[in-house]
Amino acid sequence: MNSSPASPGTPTPSVARYDVIDAVVGLAPDDALFAIRHTRQKISDATQNSYDLFFSPAGQGLAIRDRLRVAWYACVLSRATGLAQHYRAALARHDGDPAIDAAVAADRLDDLEPSNLKAMLAFTRKLIVKPVEGDQAQIDQLQAAGMTAADIVTLAQLIAFLSYQIRVTAGLQAMKALESQ
Repeated sequence: MNSSPASPGTPTPSVARYDVIDAVVGLAPDDALFAIRHTRQKISDATQNSYDLFFSPAGQGLAIRDRLRVAWYACVLSRATGLAQHYRAALARHDGDPAIDAAVAADRLDDLEPSNLKAMLAFTRKLIVKPVEGDQAQIDQLQAAGMTAADIVTLAQLIAFLSYQIRVTAGLQAMKALESQ
């Protein structure tokens, strides 16, 4: 085995880092599925980096509680139980409001105040459940609720990321279930 250092310009293989998806799926670094998932490490890294960016408490624009509520709601709508538990626990660490959380858990958006949260969650519902119906009217509702263009773009990007994360997690969970049979 050659133990000499890589020649200049040769990329050094990155080390697989344990991330949110690994934790939710229940993958351990010694699992074959973990190794498969991290074969393209830059994809795993980019996914985790996106998560870190969206859910940094220091993030600008949308409040961390709102971002976490959107994430939790998207997972509830998608029946992504593991991810929903992850986001619910994170929300609890950021002072979730029990009345709002109960309305979200029961999918009773009409019970919500303030109107910007209600609009954000309605937009989340539309893009998660019936994305083809996401149109200018949805954007107008967000603007009417007082959201800035930058916050609307961030919200749309967050929901797109969540849709991706939910699908990756579901696929890995299905593969893990097959692996255990």
